[in-house]
Amino acid sequence: MTEKNQERHLTLLQATSINMTDMVGIGPFITLPLVISLMNGPYFLYAWIAGAFLSMIDAMVWSELGAAFPMAGGSYNFLKETYGNKKWGKLMSFLFVWQTMIQAPLVIASAAIGFAAYLSYLLPLSNFESKMVSGGVVIAVILLLYRKIESIGKISIVLWLTVLVTMFWIIGGGIAHGNFLHPIKHMNDGLSLNFAFTTAIGFASVKSVYSYLGYYNVCHLGGDIINPSKNIPRSMFLSIVGIAILYLCMNISVVSVIPWQQAKESKFIISEFMEYLSGPVAAQVVTCLVLIVAFASVFSATLGYSRIPYAAAADGAFFKVFAKLHPKGNFPYMSLLILGGIAFAFSLMFKLGEVISAILAMRILVQFIGQAVGLIMLRKVRAKTDFPYKMPFFPWPVYLAILMWFGILISTGKSLVLGGLTVILIGTIVYLIKSKLKKEWPFQQQLSEEN
Repeated sequence: MTEKNQERHLTLLQATSINMTDMVGIGPFITLPLVISLMNGPYFLYAWIAGAFLSMIDAMVWSELGAAFPMAGGSYNFLKETYGNKKWGKLMSFLFVWQTMIQAPLVIASAAIGFAAYLSYLLPLSNFESKMVSGGVVIAVILLLYRKIESIGKISIVLWLTVLVTMFWIIGGGIAHGNFLHPIKHMNDGLSLNFAFTTAIGFASVKSVYSYLGYYNVCHLGGDIINPSKNIPRSMFLSIVGIAILYLCMNISVVSVIPWQQAKESKFIISEFMEYLSGPVAAQVVTCLVLIVAFASVFSATLGYSRIPYAAAADGAFFKVFAKLHPKGNFPYMSLLILGGIAFAFSLMFKLGEVISAILAMRILVQFIGQAVGLIMLRKVRAKTDFPYKMPFFPWPVYLAILMWFGILISTGKSLVLGGLTVILIGTIVYLIKSKLKKEWPFQQQLSEEN
């Protein structure tokens, strides 16, 4: 399945549904109490607004690059093109795939771990049983994805509808309760625009941004999108706007029923919310829907990430095993199986709180900031006609995105920042060893000069 002969099958509706199912997942149901706790006040809604604002600004960067380079692999291609595919682009794209081999399984594992955590509302689980459930979720997703992309597009629509039904039920419950506008009227109570608020919103935004991640998933599937120059940007902006509205309404709905002081301590906030409104049976039903949403997130994330190592390997820039395609289904099965295997191991090793911040810390420098800087460089050397989508007020949105990502990175904590830098350093060493053995850049240049 090369980019030249690959057929495109995913419509705007399917692309948007894949994005939205990836974005929702278990994230907002798990992080809702965490965000309230970190903000410690009715103004916690500002953290969700901040997450949506950053996502929208960053989506402009993704839209320019995604529309210009609609190929499988997303950021791998973006970094290679923006930094030059003969020199620094080789290193940057390799580093992206390298860190993807760690952070992508962390993303998949986080949703699987969240699934097991919420299942304990229905079935109390021991630590061992919880690990078995999270590992089983990863295996089930791999089996479900082991098929042609056309079938996956149809599955994504079903899962997306489940996401919408769940969110609308939660929001509708709060509206029916009759106190829906109360949290909005009092969201500024006790608010002081000072250093403490800025610090709190920084830490809280780490959690809220985690719940928005996935708006760019369509870029990893760029080679499968119909009319990509228009549908890739559209699907991202539609996803962010739609999810932001749903998240804000869901948060408002929940705290209109359960006071924020009580909600911040809850482990099963949605289940408890529905039990208060409609009794234990309704709580069990909504918990099942949350579990389906969590499963859908694992499904969507695994689908997108499996295309990244494949794209790099097919390009000769990563290990050849990842370039193998299924002989009948024509999908990158080895990439799917290897990433799924690592995610399975992570789901058994880590706890949810340990992976959320690590996911962001590991990917911000190379992926988000790296490709934003690369876009500025690329715009200077490429004609405007090379960019089907052009962000308004360029380059100011890019500068703002970089600044905000640095703020999120610092908020993840010193140890995680150092961990992310360590991954980059090890990846650079591996790249240099590989390049030395294959006599590629930068050693190719040195050999040419010596000769």
